[in-house]
Amino acid sequence: MDPLTQGIVGTTAAQSFSKKKNLILASFIGLLAGLAPDIDIFIRSNHDPLLFLEFHRQFTHSLLFIPVGGFICAIVFYALFAKKSNLSFKDTYIFSTVGYATHGIVDTFTTYGTQLYWPFSDERLAWNTVSVIDPLFTIPIIFLCILTLIKKNKKIAFYAIAWILIYQFMAFNQKQRAESIILQHAMKQGHNVKSIEAKPSFANIIVWKVIYTDNNNYYVNAIRLGKTHTIFEGESIKKIDIKNDYPWLDSKSQQAKDLKRFRWFSNGYLGVDKNNKNIIYDIRFSAIPNETTGLWGVQLDRNKSKDEHITYITNRKKNINRYPILLNMIFNNEY
Repeated sequence: MDPLTQGIVGTTAAQSFSKKKNLILASFIGLLAGLAPDIDIFIRSNHDPLLFLEFHRQFTHSLLFIPVGGFICAIVFYALFAKKSNLSFKDTYIFSTVGYATHGIVDTFTTYGTQLYWPFSDERLAWNTVSVIDPLFTIPIIFLCILTLIKKNKKIAFYAIAWILIYQFMAFNQKQRAESIILQHAMKQGHNVKSIEAKPSFANIIVWKVIYTDNNNYYVNAIRLGKTHTIFEGESIKKIDIKNDYPWLDSKSQQAKDLKRFRWFSNGYLGVDKNNKNIIYDIRFSAIPNETTGLWGVQLDRNKSKDEHITYITNRKKNINRYPILLNMIFNNEY
């Protein structure tokens, strides 16, 4: 999730383990430790544009690495300020580890995918319950964290933890509801649904993007869930068949290897750009939830040498002006 949410959830967790006299230090340590796993964003290469996709949310986010990450944070924080503030190394380690532990789990709430079980598995777990930014999830936690410090009462931190769990329950219920309704919709259209997956659209759990597949295609729809529901019918896109769609692509070339890596990162949800067959998107992420044009993807080039990497592309800036369409779906129930 976004850094603010990661830091504030780490703060809440550390507060819940703190004594009254250490609340401020615990909060600060939890905040920093909650952010620490994202240091992996610096693992990137000018030569290999997909390296950051492989390593972001990998070993620093895994369950096995939590005590190690907490220990590293504790050493740094103890040397920088905790020792001077008469906080024991033991307490520094506890606050650091608890804050660090929240990060990978919170990231798993989103769709991006987190390798929680690394090194035993490279599966990217994604529970698809919360957008990477969701103010309704984050703002109450911030309020309760601040109130914990003002009142010097760590019990309030448990209300923040309760809100995290309640919001997850609400989001999961919305996800299940979205998938159930769209499944019925698909069956009415005569589609033979092989799999279906819903994810929240940007910054809310009201409008959901739902992707389902049959043997040959992905179907993308949006659904607004309130007391009633509204389906915003969307686009369909053919599944990629690399051998037939790109017969010129040498399977031993670096571009072919990179495309395989991108397919793994995208959990197989690949779609070809409407106007350029050589651009392949991760269709899970789009500015408007009933569209297939992704926010990022890769571009093949048949003129590249066998050893050259694929090109990574992003459409985030191009789609900024289109978010009012999503707001209209959320607040006005219109598309």
